[in-house]
Amino acid sequence: MPPPGEGRYNRSIHWAVGINHWGDAPPLLLKASGGAAASLTHGLRVMTKILFLVAEDWYFLSHRKPLAEACLKEGWQAVVAANAGAQSDEITAMGCGLEAMNFDRGGLNPFRDFLTFLRILAVLRRHRPDIVHAVGMKPVLYGAIAARLLGVPALVAALGGLGYLFTSGRGRHLSLLRRVLLAGFRFGLAGRRRTLIVQNDDDKNVVLQGNVLPPDRLVLIAGMGADLHHFAEQPFPAAPPVVFACVCRMLRDKGVADLVEVARMLRIRNIPAVIRLVGAADPHNPSSLTEAELDGWRRDGIVEWLGHQSDIPAVWRGAHVAVLPSYREGLPKALLEGMACGRAVITTTATGCRDVIHPGVEGLMVPPGDRDALAEAITTLTRDAELRARMGHLARQRAESHFDQRVIVARHLQIYRQMLDRR
Repeated sequence: MPPPGEGRYNRSIHWAVGINHWGDAPPLLLKASGGAAASLTHGLRVMTKILFLVAEDWYFLSHRKPLAEACLKEGWQAVVAANAGAQSDEITAMGCGLEAMNFDRGGLNPFRDFLTFLRILAVLRRHRPDIVHAVGMKPVLYGAIAARLLGVPALVAALGGLGYLFTSGRGRHLSLLRRVLLAGFRFGLAGRRRTLIVQNDDDKNVVLQGNVLPPDRLVLIAGMGADLHHFAEQPFPAAPPVVFACVCRMLRDKGVADLVEVARMLRIRNIPAVIRLVGAADPHNPSSLTEAELDGWRRDGIVEWLGHQSDIPAVWRGAHVAVLPSYREGLPKALLEGMACGRAVITTTATGCRDVIHPGVEGLMVPPGDRDALAEAITTLTRDAELRARMGHLARQRAESHFDQRVIVARHLQIYRQMLDRR
């Protein structure tokens, strides 16, 4: 007997099918079970439908758009369920369906989250996807539970990093939330057609220690990589000053406040370095800096703050070094893109960050929160143009050999097919 939630596609009317998933013909309610129903169902399907469940439309576009494009190229139908913002039109212009969601990413209000869960159930019932790809903490947790309850045939869950709950100390409240989270993952990811993707070894170990799912259904993929054509190796701008670009959401967990204090130190020491912050504040995240703080630092001349920028290759054309002094990551995409553009990296020894480079080869590493060490690393690369150039060239080579987006997209498609073929 299959585990709970497994095989319901063949035994239940929840996922009744007709000629296709869009209701172009009257549905055929399958009451058969086992192989006969599976064979009949397979014969009636014209195209595969995948549903991407992501908290924000902008995150989907920045991190999962290439996957959706690859699925559309395969002739699949693709639907994106995400909070709909200013970039939603770009999703529909791709040819994807769009479902507006109500994720409260940073909140812990149980009533709001329950409404989000009900919304996920309704979306899954409406679209009847063959496979759900859930990305991020709440989409994975609620999406996996909903998919199990409804008997969705296959689910891929992707965690870009274990996030705020796993970077904010050992308080009793947070410890309880972590245990609840892992228990929810265990329930939602039960079944043979459930796969969890993590981006680094530390997160993989947390999942294994929490007995979330068997090791053979846990996959390590190093982020979404970088588009090596779009992010081509580029010449350096004139120096001095030497520009250190930090491309990220403006969060304390990303080390942005540390970087600002280091900028003050460098200014006092007359080091000809410019700290350029690129990204918006994120009021839904508890560790976000405020726009008032960021604008104040900009006005005082401590750092440059450009806010959100859509042309990231242009950011790297104007910078000499990529810096991200984060406290925890999945695998930081911005650093991969900087490396693809031939920029040396300064980052930390924190989870996720330390998987990006070899220290002393493609860049420098410092302990998270160590402002003195960060200032020393920036000073070193400010004073040594030859070292910057050599590390930047090696960074491009590492991006080509380890973080090619085409290879990573192909690996995801392979996982999708394996999930759909698995019995």
